[in-house]
Amino acid sequence: MRWLATILVSLLAGFAGAGLWQVSGLGDTAVRSAIMAQPEIVPDAIEQWQRDEAAKRVAKYTEQIETPWPGAVLGNPEGSVTLVEFSDYGCGYCRQSVADVEALIAANPDLRVVIRELPIFGENSEAAARMALAAAEQGKYREFHLAMFEAGQPGPATIAAAARAAGLDMARAEADIASGRFDPHLKANAFMANELGLRGTPGFIVGDALFDGAVGEQRLGEAIVNVRDAAGAS
Repeated sequence: MRWLATILVSLLAGFAGAGLWQVSGLGDTAVRSAIMAQPEIVPDAIEQWQRDEAAKRVAKYTEQIETPWPGAVLGNPEGSVTLVEFSDYGCGYCRQSVADVEALIAANPDLRVVIRELPIFGENSEAAARMALAAAEQGKYREFHLAMFEAGQPGPATIAAAARAAGLDMARAEADIASGRFDPHLKANAFMANELGLRGTPGFIVGDALFDGAVGEQRLGEAIVNVRDAAGAS
């Protein structure tokens, strides 16, 4: 299988890969014939390489990724399987994924969902993220999280409406936000997202599997089963 790795390097190296192709022996008729007979092995090999590289990035930050802001957890806080979501209240695909995450929570009593606020859509997204963390401080994170997505695009009016719907002590929330204590956490989330190679929101992590985008309930559910099965086998 060494030649599959060389194919990857050759493809990823662009024009330089042409020389590597010849030097490696991949230009030989026998090897070329094998590839022509099974062309699907090339994209399969690339996908596997991408998964392996993502797993390495996740492994480097697993503890930080799975450690939430206190209270910013959905599902079972003591669950044995953790799903992490990088999310923005201004992101339509994040809003679309709310139903998927809620369905996964309902189907998996052992699922712990860590939400990492990643406000990439401007000041209103940042304001909503700070209010979400203020809600977590009051033990009302889930209530605000769902209400904020239900309210629509974040803005002063919708953020205030979601906070009221969640039953927040607004004076306390505003004081917590004004203190600036949430800002280092948001910066850390942005740093981790960049290190993981996430290209936007939502981004999901289950075990060492990273999913970039709204991949749906089924794929996330399969990853949850894989993590649970691996834990049972160890």
